[in-house]
Amino acid sequence: MTVFGSARTPPDHPHYALMREIGAALGRAGFAVITGGGAGVMEAANRGAREVGALSVGCNIELPREQRLNDYVDISLRFRHFFARKVMFVRYACAFVIGPGGFGTLDELFESLTLIQTETIRHFPVILVGSDEWAGLLDWLRARALADHRIDAADLAWLEVVGDPSEVARIVVAAYEQQLREARR
Repeated sequence: MTVFGSARTPPDHPHYALMREIGAALGRAGFAVITGGGAGVMEAANRGAREVGALSVGCNIELPREQRLNDYVDISLRFRHFFARKVMFVRYACAFVIGPGGFGTLDELFESLTLIQTETIRHFPVILVGSDEWAGLLDWLRARALADHRIDAADLAWLEVVGDPSEVARIVVAAYEQQLREARR
């Protein structure tokens, strides 16, 4: 289970608490949580997973600032290049959970959507955490990219906006079970 989000989110922010709950919900559902291993949203998801006894993985990247391995990672993988780290995020994921973030998070979101759209990876849920957080971007995508036929309505349907940790876990479990059924065919 790959979780993306801002390294700049402080522990006393509501986004941190929400992503910690999501990490715990995913862990209780039987999933390992894989993040960039840094602070903020990543730390929150790793922390939530560890607190319920789930495996917590950090794919750390060497950056000039704001990137240190958080204290809640059980397994750490260190990367020098973003592209190699992205391969790890995609290879082992059955869904992406995208928390609030900045340019790096947006890069990971759009890279994921591009890989799904081009059928480079199988389709699985791309869950955007927080309707208030993502409403402006989704409005823009509908008004500009969809209206001008640069994307299809089906492309937007890949995005699921969720704010409840148990709903995130439910979506991920359902997607995983579907993947298992398809693999058995």
